Amino acid sequence: MDLIYLDHNATTALDPEAFEAMRPWFTERFGNASAAYALGHLSDGAVVAAREQVAALVGCTPAEIVFTSGGTESLNHAFRGVWEAFPAKRHLVTTAVEHPAVRALVLWWKAQGGAVTDVGVDAEGRLDLATFEAALRADTALVAVMAANNESGVLFPVAEAGRLAKAKGALLLVDATQAMGKIPVDAAAWGADLLSLSGHKFHGPKGTGALMIRRGVRLKPLMLGGSQERGRRGGTENVPGIVGLGRAAELARTRLPEMARVRGMRDAFEARLLAEIPEIRIHGPASERLPNTSLVGFAGLEGEALQLKLAEQGICVSTGSACSTGMREPSHVLRAMQVPDAFARGTVRFSLGRGTSQEDLDKVLGLLEPMVGELRKGAGLQATRR
Repeated sequence: MDLIYLDHNATTALDPEAFEAMRPWFTERFGNASAAYALGHLSDGAVVAAREQVAALVGCTPAEIVFTSGGTESLNHAFRGVWEAFPAKRHLVTTAVEHPAVRALVLWWKAQGGAVTDVGVDAEGRLDLATFEAALRADTALVAVMAANNESGVLFPVAEAGRLAKAKGALLLVDATQAMGKIPVDAAAWGADLLSLSGHKFHGPKGTGALMIRRGVRLKPLMLGGSQERGRRGGTENVPGIVGLGRAAELARTRLPEMARVRGMRDAFEARLLAEIPEIRIHGPASERLPNTSLVGFAGLEGEALQLKLAEQGICVSTGSACSTGMREPSHVLRAMQVPDAFARGTVRFSLGRGTSQEDLDKVLGLLEPMVGELRKGAGLQATRR
């Protein structure tokens, strides 16, 4: 069975060019990057080159990049580092729709005795900047805001958030995990002090990522050990992974213009859905969104049931955040957007990629209408009018 993969916000396939770039570092170029001989120098040079490639995608200097195992480690480093660095400031401002990795760290922050203000969003998933500004305090140490929501795809005003955070003397952490490779990212223009990313979201290898730490920001390392990463993360460098991350970052930057085509397919896909299937709604259509993301609520059915029916036909989609798969309750994002329960429970996320074809989407559209009708009939539910 041929797969149609429409879950690119969950993970992406490793780009063949990134894989080929990694290959020699698994075999003949196996040296430790910290070793003081030629084989080690080769590995160290590869890490240096990858750091430059990632920095170019992020919009920062290479010295500000710390390689990690992925977005979750990067976020842990940022949160825990800020907590230790600013003992006189114990207030955190974040949003109600952050990724579960951030939400877990919000609970950690509270458990340490810190205070947290969660800023909500409107029905379109947009951040209310006035409410955000009012939440900032003199003792706010950190503002944690995502660049793009992983479920709805809604973009956040990170530059404005950064300006407001600076006015209160707080650091800005941007979770750019979903934004990388889909929209331009510019940490310097955003005023980001910290920025996290994960390689597997933009066709890099799993288990790789980075934390940008702005020059002048001093955080204790999360991983203690050797002096690697200029003392900011101990442990022998994952040279093959870092090389693959760097090549994927370079490819993502050069291929950004291709996302305009993806946006066009996504918009046409949504238009046909609305025209062909009754009692559905697109979540956040009036907002600026990632060009590849469509979060759709189908009234009168369970999103998980539709996901499973599509999976039987080789079509891969998600019912929301992949990190909360298995949860039957509507996600925290949909609750924060105050989506009516009938649509929230029937929500499915379609996230396209550069490899998605119009033929793929035509096949999905052809299957969706009868599937939705069958599920609604079987559930015996009357779809709620929009």
